[in-house]
Order: sequence, then structure tokens, then C-alpha cells
Amino acid sequence: MALAETIGTLGCPAVTIKWPNDLLLDGAKLAGILLERSGDAVIAGFGVNLATHPTIEGRQTASLAGRLWVHSAAELFDHLVSDFARWLGIWRRDGLAPVIARWEGQAHPLGTPLVANLSDGSSLAGAFVGLADDGALRLRLADGAVRVIHAADVFVV
Repeated sequence: MALAETIGTLGCPAVTIKWPNDLLLDGAKLAGILLERSGDAVIAGFGVNLATHPTIEGRQTASLAGRLWVHSAAELFDHLVSDFARWLGIWRRDGLAPVIARWEGQAHPLGTPLVANLSDGSSLAGAFVGLADDGALRLRLADGAVRVIHAADVFVV
């Protein structure tokens, strides 16, 4: 939420969030977020395409070049630190529910077709039906069953 809010505040409000860790601009990947646990700490890494974007076969990518007034990565970072601290405070004070509610409000619409590539090599196709209480992806399969997914590489179809 913090990165989406930072980018919106700096003048590019059209970003959407794709579970679990991507920001999309006009459907193209703009940024990725990685979380790594180390003991009781969680390390957050943010990769944002500021001036240019990579070419990745089979994926659309985008950058903020020409869409956002930022002089440097350091300037974006300064804004992100403030927004991250605020969202961390909300989570610590109020729990995950307000974060999930805001996340769902900025995600692709309910019913968006997704494909989840699971770690065992299998894939699940279905429709986005929101997040579970713990932040896991909820995917409605073709047979109507809802599958809760905690880890996967997810693509918008």
C-alpha cells in the first residue's frame, strides 16, 4: 500500500496492485516488492522502474518516465519511507483488516481472470475474489470452488 500511495501522491494515481507483490500501470508491471523474513524482522525491498523499464518476453512493463515528477530515486525513497511508516503504524494499531480493505480498493476488479503458477509446477486459472483475512489470494475456480493461495506467481489473463 505504501508504494502505491507514494506513486499516487507524486502524481501517478492510475496504478493498480496485483497480488502478491506487483504494481501495474495501465496493465504493465511498474514495480515489484519483495519481503524476506529474518528472525522476528521482515526486510522489504522495492524495485520501481523510474527512468526506463526492462523488456521481458511475455510481459508488459512500464516506467514512470514522463508520468511523474521525481528528480531521483532518493526523492521517491523519502516519500516512500513516510508512507511505509504510516501503513506500518496502521497495521500495528488496527491489524491487517484496514490494509486489506485499502489493498482490495486499489487492486484489479473482482472477477478479473488470473492464472496462479504454484511452486509445485501446477497452474490454477480462476477469477479474483479478493483477499483472505491473512492476505492470501482468493481465486474462484471454474467449478465454483474458492481456492486460497499463499504463494504463487500470478498473472492477469
